[in-house]
Amino acid sequence: MIKSLGFYFLAVLVIAYCISPFLWQFLTSLKPDSEITRLPPVFPETITIRHYISIFEGYPFLRIILNSAVVSLSTTLFSLTIGSLTAFALSKLSVSYKGLFLGFVLSVSMFPPVATVSPLYIIIRFLGLRDTWLALIITYTTFSLPLSIWILTNFFREIPDEIYLSARVDGCTPFQIFYKIILPLSAPGIFTTAILIFIFSWNEFLFALTFTSTIASRTIPVGIAMFPGIHEVPWGDIAAVSIIVTIPLIILVFAFQKRIIKGLTAGAVKG
Repeated sequence: MIKSLGFYFLAVLVIAYCISPFLWQFLTSLKPDSEITRLPPVFPETITIRHYISIFEGYPFLRIILNSAVVSLSTTLFSLTIGSLTAFALSKLSVSYKGLFLGFVLSVSMFPPVATVSPLYIIIRFLGLRDTWLALIITYTTFSLPLSIWILTNFFREIPDEIYLSARVDGCTPFQIFYKIILPLSAPGIFTTAILIFIFSWNEFLFALTFTSTIASRTIPVGIAMFPGIHEVPWGDIAAVSIIVTIPLIILVFAFQKRIIKGLTAGAVKG
């Protein structure tokens, strides 16, 4: 009984710790400007939705959301397409130096973004892609591919080789086996990878700040960073934006939570 109470107490503490920043921002977004900086922070005496209205009236916020959505979805699609094909080759086909190739791919993710942003900026500008969606999509795909290949390779390896060999005996080509057998069996891993890549692309700041300069391609993190004015910081508007852009991620995780859990735990127990 005591152990159960202790477990639930710790669970409540962990949950409260995790959701407290979101609740803080939510309460801040409902406060009038006169109450936002009041210490200690308390529940709003007067609830207002003015901050939610002003971000659509005073900022091109819908365009910023569109930019982030297009970039994140495109990055996820490209990364999954290239990553799944590569992972299939590394896990099921007879490819020489698989370990060396996988190590080379993973080495891309070992460099901190700040160390690569300058040469990437020069390349993007030389190609005439600065301030475009394509500049972000190419960059995000490059940096998300190692994660995609690594996760999907492990998932594909969990599928017995006998299934692949049996399909080959039945006359299927490797590509037919890939999209008719391997992909459906690896759906949990694909969903897990897709969500991780989408969240990375949705929240990325450094490359988006460097490669964009106008509202035509500016994404949500950069848009929020541009909110502060010369003489004041609109904390209420920033809190409202933070709530709005976080809701899609919350919905995404809750909608696919079973697949995510199944994907993260796949292969943990072998029969």
